Amino acid sequence: MTTKGSFLGVLLLFSQCLLAQTPWSQRMVASIMASNPDSISYKREDGTKGVAHWEYETGVLLEGVKQVWYRTADDRYFNYIQKQMDRYVTADGDIRTYRLEDYNLDFITPGRSLLLLAQQSLPGKEKYRKAADLLHKQLMQQPRTKEGGFWHKKRYPYQMWLDGLYMAEPFAVEYNSLYGDTKHYDEVINEFVWMEKHARDEKTGLIYHGWDESREQKWANPKTGNSPNFWSRAMGWYAMALVDVLDYIPQSNPRRGELVAILQRFMPALVKYQDPKSGCWYQVTDRMGDKGNYLEASGSAMFVYALAKGVRMGYLPASMMATAHKGYDGMLKTFISTDAKGLIHLEKTVVVGGLGGTPYRDGSYEYYLSEPIRQDDLKGVGPFIMASVEMEIAAENGLGKGKTVAVDNYFNHESRKGYTHTDGSVEQEPFHYTWDDRQHSGFFWWKTIFNNLGAKTTTIEGAPTSTSLKGADVYIIVDPDTPKETPKPNYVSEADINAIANWVQAGGTLVLMANDTSNCEHKHFNQLAARFGMQFLPKNRNMVQGDHFEQGKISIPAGNAIFPKTRTVYIKELSPLDVKAPAKAAVTDAGDVIMGVAKVGKGTVFAVGDPWLYNEYVDGRKIPAIYQNFQAAKDLATWLLRQGASAASSASSKQ
Repeated sequence: MTTKGSFLGVLLLFSQCLLAQTPWSQRMVASIMASNPDSISYKREDGTKGVAHWEYETGVLLEGVKQVWYRTADDRYFNYIQKQMDRYVTADGDIRTYRLEDYNLDFITPGRSLLLLAQQSLPGKEKYRKAADLLHKQLMQQPRTKEGGFWHKKRYPYQMWLDGLYMAEPFAVEYNSLYGDTKHYDEVINEFVWMEKHARDEKTGLIYHGWDESREQKWANPKTGNSPNFWSRAMGWYAMALVDVLDYIPQSNPRRGELVAILQRFMPALVKYQDPKSGCWYQVTDRMGDKGNYLEASGSAMFVYALAKGVRMGYLPASMMATAHKGYDGMLKTFISTDAKGLIHLEKTVVVGGLGGTPYRDGSYEYYLSEPIRQDDLKGVGPFIMASVEMEIAAENGLGKGKTVAVDNYFNHESRKGYTHTDGSVEQEPFHYTWDDRQHSGFFWWKTIFNNLGAKTTTIEGAPTSTSLKGADVYIIVDPDTPKETPKPNYVSEADINAIANWVQAGGTLVLMANDTSNCEHKHFNQLAARFGMQFLPKNRNMVQGDHFEQGKISIPAGNAIFPKTRTVYIKELSPLDVKAPAKAAVTDAGDVIMGVAKVGKGTVFAVGDPWLYNEYVDGRKIPAIYQNFQAAKDLATWLLRQGASAASSASSKQ
């Protein structure tokens, strides 16, 4: 009995050690998935599960789960998101427990998960688009202030709350980027501009929780219409909304800078109220140390997330990352507890904070301190997961700083019918191996990996020239078109070859990805490859039948310089290589060269006979976990960013 007990004790200790090595983001998601395996809801006082319904807390949590999926390519996270959405979304796109006529901005937040699902290669995904259309319909009909700002809810007339900007605007701007009219970007930007204009305190730089245009509410200042206090979570919603919305406002939008300017005014004001001892923030932000005030988890997590992402995206100065680190370290010490199973929990999140209603909430200092706190409240858990992901990215994104990775859209120039807009019009969109395509056919996952390593990604739409290649550190050419794919293919020409070769000589890193002989134009592409000692052979291998994934298995021995953390990958229907000096084999299998590499001048060329790192075989949803394509994509991206010389861009300008 003692022996068995000792063994179990050792096993428990071992499992806890493994958990301790797992990133905090994954540990927190594991805890939530363990306590909410089927539906997401809180326990009642008697310990039973409450009734799950369509609400914003689920949306906030799932946004964090999505980001962990992007970090890991573990399909458990994707499946969890889909499972939660499928609890509510019917086959015809209706949403169970949702009421459009309430005009409640809180109902919009889970729509971000709908947009995620609608962009995947999924059977029946049309229902997610229809459900997203329903939420967009609510926004188009949402009651508004005289200027045009959304009322927070129909039952809160003439009121704009900071909360509402996170609830609605990230969904609205992503929806518009996919299906909408570009004029709606102005509506999104206006929400932030108007909220700051009406509710920002000039003395502190902080923003009040709510603003009542009518001045009728008891909580509203009769002169300004503002609520009386600064609540950390409310400002956290606003800060997170700013950095998330900027993901979708095009760089070319003339008003994008207004949002960046607001963020640059707002975040330094918040930093002034960071508790110098713990690194966290108080429930009532500007009343540090006052009686009854306490350090609160959700606001702290939101500020850390907005600071870290703001620095990563270049909106905020790098010096603010120290504040984010201090806040995050403080959160781990102040708010994280661990149970006997090794699962972690988030403590000290206030359950709610509102204005008006029944019983009436007057927005006083005493009111904000009267609301209960809860363990693992999703309004804190979701932002903690997101903040953790940002910290994980920050630990590795120095590698690609200042570098640009370009993908070709000239030799590969296929198109397909794109999204159907609400007016019924259908647009053509670039197709196959494009950065922004999230379906099986795209390179969205590889783009995300490059971006998380600190590199910028761009597309070269025209022929490669000294001008178009200027500024690119890595240039990826994938699967040049055949006539069956594009009526008038752009074949690789001698001028193209010379421009690319000169760029490589100067320090550029070139990636050549072919395909099997029936799906790739080899003749002209091989003329380019030959310049670097490589040829794609007229031979097809790994011709996988159905789901016999083992037929696409490629083993990579330990010690491989390009793939140090990858042992097994999946590549189907590929053309092997013939290599001669200066090229050499990088990965071989059964006598075939699968991948080759060449050092040419100051530059590097990498070649493989398949575009194997597209979403279908990287996101973890299709191939068995034994195949490490996601890790391979990260290993290859890391290696590519370490090649060449910074002279690649400067030298090309001298040609």
